[in-house]
Formats: sequence, C-alpha cells, structure tokens
Amino acid sequence: MEKHAIIRSVNTSVKKGEVKSPVKEIRLADQGIEGDAHAGPHHRQVSLLAVESIRKYEQNTSSQVPMGGFGENITTEGFALHRAHPLDRFQCGKVLLEMTQVGKKCHGKRCAIYKETGECIMPDEGIFCRVLQGGRLEPGDRLEYHPKQFSLKVITLSDRAAAGIYPDLSGKLVREEVSKWFQQKELALASDSLLIPDEQKVFSRELSAAIGKGTDLIITTGSTGLGSRDIAPEVAEELMEKDIPGIMDLIRVKYGMVNPNALLSRSVAGIAGRTLLFVLPGSTRAVKEYLEEILKSLWHMILMVNDIDSH
Repeated sequence: MEKHAIIRSVNTSVKKGEVKSPVKEIRLADQGIEGDAHAGPHHRQVSLLAVESIRKYEQNTSSQVPMGGFGENITTEGFALHRAHPLDRFQCGKVLLEMTQVGKKCHGKRCAIYKETGECIMPDEGIFCRVLQGGRLEPGDRLEYHPKQFSLKVITLSDRAAAGIYPDLSGKLVREEVSKWFQQKELALASDSLLIPDEQKVFSRELSAAIGKGTDLIITTGSTGLGSRDIAPEVAEELMEKDIPGIMDLIRVKYGMVNPNALLSRSVAGIAGRTLLFVLPGSTRAVKEYLEEILKSLWHMILMVNDIDSH
C-alpha cells in the first residue's frame, strides 16, 4: 500500500447531508474545516474519499460524480484510504489529521447525497478524521500516511522467577496472545517485557515510567493473591485515574463457578491517561482465561480512551 495520497480536490458545504462543492483551499482549525457544516467538537470533523472509489462507482453505474459529490471534504488519489485504521495519521506540512472512523451509517433517502447519486459509497470506503494540528490544504498537496504503532508493556512480578528458580511463562504467554490479536487486526505493535520481584517500590517505579511514556497497553502478571508479598493491585490502583471493574468481576464469577479459588484473585483493570492497564494473576491458565475475555472488548476500550465514540 502506498504511503501517501495526493489531494485532488478540497470541498465544503454549508449544510450537512449536502453534496459538497470544490473550493480553492480549505483552512483547518481545532474543530475541523472553517466554514464547513461538519466542523465541531466531535471525532468526525473531516471526511476523505479516494478518487479510485469514485471511479469504481462510476464504472459500475455508468454515471459521473463531481468531486465532493459524496459529501467528502478531501478527495484523494493514490492511497486506499479505507484500508487505514483508526488512530492512523495523515500529515501535510504542519497539518496533522488523525483517522477516527471508516465509513458511516447511510441515511438513505433522507440524505441529499443519496438523492443526487442514487447510492453513497461513503458508508463503505470513506474515512473520517479529526484535526490534531491545523493549517491550509489545497489540490496538489501530498498527505503522508503514518500508521499507528501501538505499544505494549508486560511486567511479570515473581520473586522466584526473578531469582531464576523457574522461567517466566506467564509474561511470555501475554506477549504471544496479545501480539496474535494485533496481527489478526493488521495493527502494528511494539512490545517490551520486564521481570521483577514482588517489590512495591520497584513495581511502582516501572509502572509509573511506562505510563509516563504514554504506553498504550500495560499488562502485568502475578502478585494478585492474598499473601503478604502480593502487592500488584494496590500499586496499580494508586496510579489509575479510572477503574474498569466489570470485566474483572465477570472473569472472577465465570471461572469461580467452576473453581471457587478463582474468586480469590484481586486482579484489577483501569486507565491512566490514555494507557489501559490490566493486572492479571501469575498462572498461565489464569492469563489465558483473563485475556480471552479482555481481548473481546479491547478494541472498543482503545477507541474509548482515545475519545472515539464507536457506538
């Protein structure tokens, strides 16, 4: 896939749901394009559609659609926009756009664009972005594509594993399972791991450092039981700004109905800034059970902590 797109047209409209008209240039501010109906404090501030998608539509329908005809603010060429992912970025000079959504719900006959074209391809191949840095764009400008690389930090707490008595199997399993999930979603991931003893100060320091770096996802294993050395939940909760109790409660109840000892786990989940933090038990069996449930809603959690409403 090409790493850039050329802007072929920039388009605006005064009202939502209308065909947009080409203009000489657009100026982007913190809430979108100045003077455009879709500007506002939300995650769908700027819409983009590739010329390739428009040409495919024209070939299938034997019709012609002008630039902006599907309500897109920016018409591009040379890049398959709909293959990008939320949180990927497009840059031209100081202008920086962050992708927030692929496609949208089609309003059918209630939409002026649908009435004009008979069909709309925005729901399938258009994308939406929010403005991170404003500036000016015009036809001929080049949008550089920068895919988001997510970061994962795995911290294993175990006195015996840290002493070399046995290998760290749970941390390895977390990296394998999470990496597989990101690969399946075609998302880039950089991971880092650390093995430390059950020491409160060491764990707090390492956890704080990972959060301070803006790590997207931190998963810890071990030190969640009832022993005097089990300190992970307390340390993590001190750094969390919000907790996510439901997912851990579900896991405890689900597996506690089969094995009552599972109810004794004090695992916690929460967020610090835009970092998702999950504190898991140390056994490989528990790691697999917890991740099986966490990964079901992980993408939705990632979007939510990045202020993208995907409902």
